[in-house]
Amino acid sequence: MRKAVYNSAIPENILKSVNGSHLARIARPAHFILLALLAAAVSAGAADWSGPEQQMARKIVAITGPGAVALTVENRSSLGRRNGEIVQNGLRNALEQVGIHVVSVDRATAAVAITLSENPTSYVWVAQIRQGETESGAVLVSVPRSGNSAVAHDSMPMSLHKTLVWSQDNPILDVVVLEENAAPTRIAVVDAEKVSIERSQGGKWQEEQALAIMHSKPWPRDLRGRLIPARDHLFDIFLPGMTCRSSSTVPLTLNCRETDDPWPLVPAGIAGNSSAFPNAGDTKYAVVSAMGAFFAPARNFFTGAFTPAVGKFTNVAKFYSSAFVPRERYALWLFAATDGQVHLLDGMNDQPARFDWGNSIASLKTTCGAGWQVLATSSGERTSDFVRAYEFPDRDPIAVSAPIDLGGAVSALWTEARGDSAVVVVKDQDTGSYEAYRLAMACGQ
Repeated sequence: MRKAVYNSAIPENILKSVNGSHLARIARPAHFILLALLAAAVSAGAADWSGPEQQMARKIVAITGPGAVALTVENRSSLGRRNGEIVQNGLRNALEQVGIHVVSVDRATAAVAITLSENPTSYVWVAQIRQGETESGAVLVSVPRSGNSAVAHDSMPMSLHKTLVWSQDNPILDVVVLEENAAPTRIAVVDAEKVSIERSQGGKWQEEQALAIMHSKPWPRDLRGRLIPARDHLFDIFLPGMTCRSSSTVPLTLNCRETDDPWPLVPAGIAGNSSAFPNAGDTKYAVVSAMGAFFAPARNFFTGAFTPAVGKFTNVAKFYSSAFVPRERYALWLFAATDGQVHLLDGMNDQPARFDWGNSIASLKTTCGAGWQVLATSSGERTSDFVRAYEFPDRDPIAVSAPIDLGGAVSALWTEARGDSAVVVVKDQDTGSYEAYRLAMACGQ
């Protein structure tokens, strides 16, 4: 327990100049009242972290045992610098009390990396513990937020940025960047009736070609679609009950057919690509294989069936969108279900949870933080949605960016082919036009 001591300075010459007994009877109660008020003011402005610090220390020593440990503490929560330093010092003291001595790496028998993070209701502290070459473990402490603890929410470890790519009056289903330098120079835009190829010249977009999408059945009311760049031709289009394939040469042609082929869920730049996965410390990420899910031909959601299986699972609840977070030996899949829950699949368990998210989620592979973030839109009925980035040190989302206002209702959110950015489609609440933005992470404010 940390204690604060306050000394009241009373000038000696003043005490000598006044008759002591009468003044003492008056001043002593006032003095104690003043001290009590000062102590109350200070305690109201400081959070007591000693309980969770000791809890974390006990969980760590249960794995490592007493001994020499190399310790790192990273504050990725909204705790201010001062509070972060207080917690770090408190954790060191708590570890010393249970017999763990913090030493340099070359003298340590174990390494403990503690991350201070958070979710909407709690501060979440995660300790990754590594002993020897193969032994590893993790422990977690959750600290409920208190309305009485004065915590400085002065920063987020990352920031999310949006860049306008395309705008039009008709609903946009998806946009894919075909060529770019510092900015996109050639794009494809798909809507309900056509796909158009646009090229930027002199700062203005000019249409190269427009290809009609021929379909015999009426579209669902809330139509969704995906544009996927291809290797041996320019792109594929996935629509409810239909796929279209472009030619590889210009002028382009479009071949559409009715089919229930699954829509790809893993971006081409990531699927099966071991070099696409950054390392977080000594932890190696498992490679995520290509995976597809079946879309309901007359609705605006996925049926829940997917291929190949995720461990023992070949289906989940009906869902609008998905994301994944690679782990050391598996990928944690997230599905934004039609009932408002998010289902977490690790191959062995299907864990439903409520995260106060909207229908649209997507994965990003970046050089920031743990290397993987999940973008999620806001929940509830709003004329203007926002999107925020999260990480998953365990099974609870940790906010790692401030929310970014999109200026309208989101109709689509898809990870781009390289995996390090996403395209979000919004209906602008002021103009009524449809706008496609690129979303990307920056490592810092």
